[in-house]
Amino acid sequence: MIKFLDLQKITQKYSEEIHEAVNRVIDSGWYLQGKENEKFEANYAAYIGTKYAIGCANGLDALIWIFRAYVEMGVMALGDEVIVPANTYIASILAITENGLKPVLIEPSIETYQIDDKKIEEAITGRTKAILIVHLYGQCAYTDRIGELCRKYGLKLIEDNAQAHGCKFGTQKTGSLGDAAGHSFYPGKNLGAFGDAGAVTTNDEELAKVVRTVANYGSQKKYVFKYCGRNSRLDEIQAAVLDVKLKYLDEDVALRKQIAKYYIDNIKNPEIITPTVRNWDAHVFHIFTIRCKHRNELQMFLADNGVQTIIHYPTPPHKQECYKEWNNLSFPITERIHNEELSLPISPMIKIEEVRKVVDILNEWK
Repeated sequence: MIKFLDLQKITQKYSEEIHEAVNRVIDSGWYLQGKENEKFEANYAAYIGTKYAIGCANGLDALIWIFRAYVEMGVMALGDEVIVPANTYIASILAITENGLKPVLIEPSIETYQIDDKKIEEAITGRTKAILIVHLYGQCAYTDRIGELCRKYGLKLIEDNAQAHGCKFGTQKTGSLGDAAGHSFYPGKNLGAFGDAGAVTTNDEELAKVVRTVANYGSQKKYVFKYCGRNSRLDEIQAAVLDVKLKYLDEDVALRKQIAKYYIDNIKNPEIITPTVRNWDAHVFHIFTIRCKHRNELQMFLADNGVQTIIHYPTPPHKQECYKEWNNLSFPITERIHNEELSLPISPMIKIEEVRKVVDILNEWK
């Protein structure tokens, strides 16, 4: 079986350094809010190109705390609107509704699967306070037009960078393009921890302070609580592991791009649509997506031939039971993507022989 993602092999690549880092934490006797957090936050902020990085428990929390901080700062209020792509993973939208804000869903481009910047302006109202872009599958969603709209209407630009560590727009890294960004270090990400972990990056000093505070029970000083916060802290072991893997992130992304290029150059089956890549610096291929009208049959064919695949994502947010008030809405482009998308194996550790086998099987399918 060619696994979709072999985390064991990926871990083995850094095994010696990771064991050393984890043992260092264990021997230190300090497991929260210590030197490993300080080191990783500093290194990750420098890598992304922001003044601040604040570690937290997971990627969803990272986005929640950004919106929560803006509410606490008086920048946003109950019922304010946030523009967000309709075809994102549900965490992007949960972070908005968790804070009493209203998501305004926008269709993506069928070519890039990123939010269609030509459809944003018509959705802006007097209650719109932010645009949340999602660098879905690892491709940069930012455009100059989105930046212009934020400036024109005085909107905050927030990035969901959960899938795009190392991605670029020009010379800047995603995660540094807007006012704030949420990052996930779920184990399967391009930069993955040994469990759940996340971070917020920003250049806004006040936002950084409020995010750190609300994620620490609402406390800036022990036993003194400024906000009704939550416990959402990055532990020292995860910080140490992430700091090891951060050193190899660009190298790993380069390997992902090589695999993606092989897929794109060699998948010849006319029934299969491969990703549109306009700029190779602007895609880090956290997920390699193909589309096929007969996706389910293709997935079964691949499984029968020893290839594991995953669907990202079978049901769009507006068709989920938790948002049943949206179930009658129609977003045909989003629904088409969710009905046709299939993710192929891709990782820094997959062998070229395995990639060739996947391609051969795809080209044989009828």
